[in-house]
Amino acid sequence: MGTELVRHCVKEEDMDISSIPPGFESLAPFTLRKVDNNRLMINQPSSVSESKSHGSQVETYIEGTEDGKMIKSLRRKPGINYGKYEKSSEDESEPDQNPFVRPSLPKGVIRGCEACLNCQRVTARWRPEEACRPDLEDAPVFYPTEEEFEDTLTYMASIRTKAEAYGICRIVPPASWKPPCPLKEKYIWENSKFATRIQRIDKLQNRNSMRKMWKVNHHKKKKRRRCSKTGVDLGNGSVDIRTPDEAAIYEERFGFEPGPEFSLDAFQKYADDFKAQYFRQNEGQCEPSLENIEGEFWRMVEKPTEEIEVLYGADLETGVFGSGFPKHGHQVGSSDPKYVNAGWNLNNFPRLPGSVLTYESSDISGVLVPWLYIGMCFSSFCWHVEDHHLYSLNYMHFGAPKMWYGVPGADALKLEAAMRKHLPDLFEEQPDLLHKLVTQLSPSILKSEGVPVYQCVQNPGEFVLTFPRAYHAGFNCGFNCAEAVNVAPVDWLPHGQNAIELYREQGRKTSISHDKLLLGAARDAVKAHWELNLLRKNTSNNLRWKDVCGKDGILSKALKNRVEMERVRREFLCNSSQALKMESTFDATNERECSVCFFDLHLSAAGCHHCSPDKYACLSHAKQLCTCSWGAKFFLFRY
Repeated sequence: MGTELVRHCVKEEDMDISSIPPGFESLAPFTLRKVDNNRLMINQPSSVSESKSHGSQVETYIEGTEDGKMIKSLRRKPGINYGKYEKSSEDESEPDQNPFVRPSLPKGVIRGCEACLNCQRVTARWRPEEACRPDLEDAPVFYPTEEEFEDTLTYMASIRTKAEAYGICRIVPPASWKPPCPLKEKYIWENSKFATRIQRIDKLQNRNSMRKMWKVNHHKKKKRRRCSKTGVDLGNGSVDIRTPDEAAIYEERFGFEPGPEFSLDAFQKYADDFKAQYFRQNEGQCEPSLENIEGEFWRMVEKPTEEIEVLYGADLETGVFGSGFPKHGHQVGSSDPKYVNAGWNLNNFPRLPGSVLTYESSDISGVLVPWLYIGMCFSSFCWHVEDHHLYSLNYMHFGAPKMWYGVPGADALKLEAAMRKHLPDLFEEQPDLLHKLVTQLSPSILKSEGVPVYQCVQNPGEFVLTFPRAYHAGFNCGFNCAEAVNVAPVDWLPHGQNAIELYREQGRKTSISHDKLLLGAARDAVKAHWELNLLRKNTSNNLRWKDVCGKDGILSKALKNRVEMERVRREFLCNSSQALKMESTFDATNERECSVCFFDLHLSAAGCHHCSPDKYACLSHAKQLCTCSWGAKFFLFRY
């Protein structure tokens, strides 16, 4: 009754929603000061008008994100510079100068000739009698009804308890789901070019550590008093000749070299030709089954007999090449609008209501902007987890099936331990090897080490969903095209917090600001709480927030844990005389990260009055920021 009386007196525009996220009010018992034109100013207590102003800015920010009116910066997530692995023709000019390099496998694929760079001759042959097909349990498959398929994130939440224990699952849309694919338009199909990478399938698991090979070769040369030159196997039969001084600091890394450019039309012909030649038998052409292809792929990975070189159009930016889904602003047919706005359209998926990626203003390519993957038979994606342990959704537009393998997020450490055990030299040389996406390990080996591995086969028109920190890998069974992007429902927040703490330990750069997403969600949850209780706005979006709040709500727990971590670090490090108010624009135009561990500094930062004004550290590395006296340090707090 009392609430009902209040409801008529409260106007939405007059609501005073605090700009400080819940839980942070008590973190500033002392008076904060701010830096203004190099002078220290006493910061007055926030007034009601300031809270309103800040609150309206938040709403404008959110509305701008949804309507697409906000100007966003396009940023590519930290990735691998595959170009640095390119081998020069000079390396291949004298392949026999080092007699101590282990003999290479015979070439199974010879690509290019004098007349054409993109032709190929496949001399390797399918060996079905030596197949190494893993014996694995299938990941679950879900068949949503038309009604269930309407709300993407709600459906994901409904299957999470069943599917998360497998790491991956397959989602088969209703029969009516048939989105048009702009990539099949004649002009794009025949004229738009994309770059490829060269993958050596025989070296995905069985390859020598570059550093170890140098040590062996250098030792042999010293014994034979031939120290003037040192050779290192570059993995493609070529030799890099260096002086002893150069070799001493030589740290070559294995990777995928850049390959030629193709149109979709040309690449389909190239891929089909490779598959036809590879699986040709004495009696003529043979169409292999999925089981045949899987057994042969893992035979080449585990027990290679030839060099097998394939091409993969991976991590292609849809903002450049184009998306396989129809988009706003593009010419679409009369039946397309429902697909343009659909939640399952991967261009919309990351910022759906209920995804905290809504609070990231930058269009981070590969995280918030989908990537395309154009594959051929045996082209592979190696074991990895998503950045920040996000969910990912992959949709196959057309082509041959894609084979997937997944490990539950709860068993991620088991997989990492097994890979270190079986590939010790590679991890000794490159401790962050799993971040590079260039290494496979057979599911059979993982299974023998007690790692649960599940498989699924993705067909055209189907989705594959991966869960937080779930390692996944796989390969393509022929020419195909898929698209993938990330999403972060509220239940991801604890996984995201674990990820950034892990990144801090590893000194790894972040792609997104976890604190920005968490605080954005907290503000919207408070707003939804007001609207539900005072204005009786029982909208689906407000009710969505209600489910994650409360004493045992996921958002409440995530925020409480983050506030406690921040409180402990602040009390341990600083006193009131060193605390300054962080400007709201501190990280508005560019990311601020710790100069020691790359931790995101959206919430707090440590600086020095005597050093460079643009150099900061997180609270955990304030003492390592510089060698200046502790009295010269200051701390910036957003709240």
